[in-house]
Amino acid sequence: MGGYMEAFPSQPEAVSAEWLSDVLGFQVEHVRWEPIGTGQVGDSARFTLGIPDGSSAPATVAGKFPAADETSRATAAMFGLYAKEVSFYRDIAPQLDVRVPDVHFSGLAQNGGEFILLFEDLGPCRGGNQIIGCDLADAQAAIRQGAAIHAPSWHNRQILDTDWLVTRPEVSAQIRALYPQAQAVWRDRYADTLEPEYMQLCEEVAEYTASVFRDDQPAPISLVHGDFRLDNMLFDIKGGAEPIAVLDWQTVTIGNPMTDIGYFLGCGIGHDLRTEHEDRLLDLWLSEMGRRGVQLSRNDIWDDYRRGALHGLTTAVFSAAFVERTERGDANFLSMARGACSLALEHDSLGALKGEST
Repeated sequence: MGGYMEAFPSQPEAVSAEWLSDVLGFQVEHVRWEPIGTGQVGDSARFTLGIPDGSSAPATVAGKFPAADETSRATAAMFGLYAKEVSFYRDIAPQLDVRVPDVHFSGLAQNGGEFILLFEDLGPCRGGNQIIGCDLADAQAAIRQGAAIHAPSWHNRQILDTDWLVTRPEVSAQIRALYPQAQAVWRDRYADTLEPEYMQLCEEVAEYTASVFRDDQPAPISLVHGDFRLDNMLFDIKGGAEPIAVLDWQTVTIGNPMTDIGYFLGCGIGHDLRTEHEDRLLDLWLSEMGRRGVQLSRNDIWDDYRRGALHGLTTAVFSAAFVERTERGDANFLSMARGACSLALEHDSLGALKGEST
């Protein structure tokens, strides 16, 4: 990944009016900031700009920075999450149809531990909430955005051959080595909170760590967001002018698109909405893919969808152990795990995983 630079602010309090004037190309007389969002491996802020009277420049911009928490920041740097997100906006986003914020400026340090992304402000808007869930209209908007990621990248060698999108073998090996530790933390922390049948599934999945995080994955088909859930989406952006934008591309990779869809329907929208509208939402994704030139049937995607549900479970378990622990984080990870386990048990996702590994 190219484009390294050192001279940029990597915390919101370090962003000055003078620096903003230089990178935005218009006069900023003063600036104030406030935290926004609920990210755990990156911190976001909204900057309100003091601009001259009569200026047509935007009054606000948004910024994303490394997490203030040392544990979260170290985990992100270890797995190259900050470098991935900066590189996604620079290299990949222009090739997709998905709605993401326009980037005014990006900076990435050589060590991958410091970065900045300065975005257009998409507010006023509604932030998706993993814990509360969503209604059918929001779920449909998200599914359409999923197809806007997956169809343009479908067997697209210009994207799939991008070196930094490929998970390095040493990273997979590191995850395999750490996952039993993560499951032990998960067990100790949530054994009295998570439903016993869900905890049992977590234990069984941990026994198949080598299959879940194996090096010889099937050939990648498309881009995969990797954390495709409500907390990483904004709805009714710009005061309702547009329906949705998708954020937080730190885990972007290549693989099977059902990783995103199984993840979203499992841990993203709540059990009741998923069970009532699962068929409708899967058919919507198929229709949107077909409209974009990728013709698929339910049979083509079903087993991959079943396996995709497990991504929500493993993400919850692994993240809980290696990012800052907060009250909302606990509620978030339990919400993710419950939804993913519910889908996985209903459709025997573990059976699908075992079948793939035999």
